[in-house]
Order: sequence, then structure tokens, then C-alpha cells
Amino acid sequence: MLTTRRKHLILARLATDGQILAKALAAELGTSEDTIRRDLRELAQEGKLQRVHGGALPASAALATLAVRTEVSTEDKVALGRAGAAMVQPGQLVLLDGGTTALQVARHLAPDMRATIVTHSPTVAVALAQHPHLEIIMLGGRLYRHSMVNVGTAVIEAAARYRADLFFMGVTGVHPEAGLSTGDSEEADVKRALSARAAETVVLASSEKLMAASAFVIGPVSALATLVVPAGTPAATLRSFRKLSVTVAVAP
Repeated sequence: MLTTRRKHLILARLATDGQILAKALAAELGTSEDTIRRDLRELAQEGKLQRVHGGALPASAALATLAVRTEVSTEDKVALGRAGAAMVQPGQLVLLDGGTTALQVARHLAPDMRATIVTHSPTVAVALAQHPHLEIIMLGGRLYRHSMVNVGTAVIEAAARYRADLFFMGVTGVHPEAGLSTGDSEEADVKRALSARAAETVVLASSEKLMAASAFVIGPVSALATLVVPAGTPAATLRSFRKLSVTVAVAP
């Protein structure tokens, strides 16, 4: 089979099966595992999949630029943001990550909400400023433009001063086996540090993030208190996460 045809087959299998096992595919096609691994490596370099031990998973579309991500799953993100905002209770201290879904949480908080929101995202802080009764605390550091968040040791050290009720964590990939992941190592470090400061960590995952993976692991899905997913998420996907004893909620 020609290389181009094999690659088309690999991407089609990822779309239907959600994963590729190099050994099984090599046996099916009557070729070597090295050949399949080379195909996977080249497709990964093109950003079309994420290599994992023994094969590959779909690459997250959430690795696109912020401008592109703003146009992806817009209705889902509004619903997820509304669901996230409804979880915030008066008087709580909440850690709010950056990204397009976090912006929707900020925009959907009740106008009279009285709470303290700690964020390392300048864009989220500006959105929160529209709520007159919120106390807003910013964690400073180097600006990572992809997600418009501050990263680095300054953020991690500042986060140690707080004990939060909730942390709304942004991710680019959520997979029952590959865990929670993102596309930048420093950003992954910050997310782990913020999660450690919260009683409960929540991920609001739009459809392009589910069953996908990125290069930098934040932690296992079992570290979450709640995973909120869009309406219409396949039942098999819901079951795969609920098996991990994670509370999975569907955004109305």
C-alpha cells in the first residue's frame, strides 16, 4: 500500500475508532511496525495526530490559535460557560484559567455575584471587571499568547498563597487513558499547581477536546471532581469517563 493511502487510512481509523495501535495495524496491512511508526511520526509533525505509547490518538483541534478557537464549538462553549458559572457560589474563592471557555464562565456569572476570582489570564480579568461585586486577583508572569495566560514560576509561587473552593481548568485534550493535556510545558506546570490549591478541579470540555490528546500531560482524569461536557456527547464517551469515578455532567 502506498504511503499516502496508508496515511489516509490512519486518519480515517482515528476518526472512527479514536485510536491507532501500531502493532495491530501493521499486522492488518502486512507491513512492518517501523513503517507504521514512521507514518505516525510524519502525521504528528503535520499536527494531524498525537503519538502515544504503542500508537496514536487524535490531535486536539484546541491547539489552534486563539482567534481560530474562538470560532470552534461556539454554542458548546456558551453552554459550558453557563454551566460553569452556575457552579460558583457567593463567598467562594475561585481559580479561573484562561481560554475561550473560561471567558464564557466570566461572562455568565450573575451580575450581583459576590466572590473572589483569582486568574492568570488578562482577558479573563477584563471580562470579570464587568461584574462590580467581584474581587479580582491577577497572578502575573510571562504571557503565553496562545491561551492569553501568564505562566512561569511567578504564577506558581503566587498561587501557593490561596486555598480555592474551585478551579476551572482549561485543557486541550481529555482522554480516559492519556489524561488531561495541553500544548505547552509551562502551562501544564501552572495548571497542576493551581489544581493543587483547589478543593475541587472542574474541566469544561467542548467536543473537540474529548477523546483527544496533546503533548504535555497535566494529570489523570481521575484528578477531576467534575467533567462537564456538551449535550450530544456520545454515550460511549460518557461511559469511558464515568468508569474512572469522575462525576460527568452534561451542560444543558
